[in-house]
Amino acid sequence: MGRIAGVTAAETRERLLKAAAEVFAARGYDGTRVADIAAAAGVSNGALYAHFGSKAELLVAALRAHGRRILAGLFAADPDRSVAELLLVLGRRLPRPREAAGYLVVEALVAARRDEDVARPMRDYVGERADWIAELVRAGQGDGELDPGLSPDALAHFCLLLAMGSALITPDLHGVDEAEWSALLTRVVAAVAPPDGAVAPSDEVVAPQDRAVDPSDREEHPR
Repeated sequence: MGRIAGVTAAETRERLLKAAAEVFAARGYDGTRVADIAAAAGVSNGALYAHFGSKAELLVAALRAHGRRILAGLFAADPDRSVAELLLVLGRRLPRPREAAGYLVVEALVAARRDEDVARPMRDYVGERADWIAELVRAGQGDGELDPGLSPDALAHFCLLLAMGSALITPDLHGVDEAEWSALLTRVVAAVAPPDGAVAPSDEVVAPQDRAVDPSDREEHPR
């Protein structure tokens, strides 16, 4: 079982990422073998290693691909959203049930605590997500939407804690009324808005889709 006739390298990569997300979600990181993912994707182990150097690399790549799909969908739905609106939309999603790939971060974080092969790419992944959020915050501060006195890195860290924690506290463990959650988020976003009379440090207005480039969109060259 090698490369499938008529299937490009890019299509094979996407096939592997989809299969990895499904198998990791079903069996967990420790319970998944490279051969399981290759079989689910319909390719050989050799074809998998032509794209990914290890099971750990494939796990983090699947995380990146999932995040890229989520953000692409959000921007496609409304490319003119402000930063504050984008934070609200993302926040409202947190208590809701996720698709299986949405829980990959749990597998990755748990595996990273005991496996340095996972810990290294996960540090890079989490750092990239934090940098992307911080750049988004800086763009919001420049547009006068967010308080310029706040630390973008601290706010990015806060957002990451919420997002990753929401993958652990699932709706079946503890549900929250959607209207009450939305009301709380609105208060939180209002709290990080500029104080009355504050002047934004920049008059430049940047469209949301141009404010920060998601690190997941960087071209990933197969090995």
